[in-house]
Amino acid sequence: MDHLLDLTGRAEAAHFWFRGFRKFVSPVVAALARGRDDLRIVDCGCGIGTNLALLQPHGKVIGFDMVPGGTERARAAGWTVMRGDITRIPLASDAFDVATSFDVLQCIDGDEAAFREMARIVRPGGAVVATMTALEVLRGDHSEAWQEVRRYTPAAARRLVEGAGLRVERITFVFASLFPLMLAVRVVQRMTRPFRALRTEADIAVPIGPVNAILTGLVSGEAALVRHISMPFGSSLLVVARKPEPLTDPTT
Repeated sequence: MDHLLDLTGRAEAAHFWFRGFRKFVSPVVAALARGRDDLRIVDCGCGIGTNLALLQPHGKVIGFDMVPGGTERARAAGWTVMRGDITRIPLASDAFDVATSFDVLQCIDGDEAAFREMARIVRPGGAVVATMTALEVLRGDHSEAWQEVRRYTPAAARRLVEGAGLRVERITFVFASLFPLMLAVRVVQRMTRPFRALRTEADIAVPIGPVNAILTGLVSGEAALVRHISMPFGSSLLVVARKPEPLTDPTT
């Protein structure tokens, strides 16, 4: 796991996928913040803490993760993080305005418990933002290296959200622009897997400059488009959900 964290840490600044991820997620969080910079935000499964920088402009940010190597790296970078299990979050109920979970749920057994816990810790009216890998047809070396338990469809993501008592605000595929390329690569990976060693760095290594620039342009253009329309397919799902506020009695 430490090896994968090291690979991720080296790739996050430049890799087209991580650049695209930030362009997809940043506008969503900004829209939820509505100009506020005093929100209470928690990143559930924060890894090495890179995404805390994405959240920080909107308020006080903390994170937690189960992997010691991740929390150590995050603390070394100056972030407030703790050890914690997303299925048993060690934080108070109704304590946060926004809870996020980025590409964690597909790697754990208890995704339903995790979503219930995120719902518990956000205040009524608060939001949960999550990304998760999509579509079993895209399973490949990356899935095996990160020990993915499942990949999601929009219907499965909706059941997860609603089962936690949250209201779906949006579910959309993202990385649709890369879908044909990723499908071809992943099919080849599955077909050849019995005859070769697992390539843990296959999807994390930064491509050569021109290729990385082209793919960055593709996902950047899609990110601008996905603000207005939902994608019909893609390699990941972006989920925005809201915790309902108590109904008020108009007669009181």
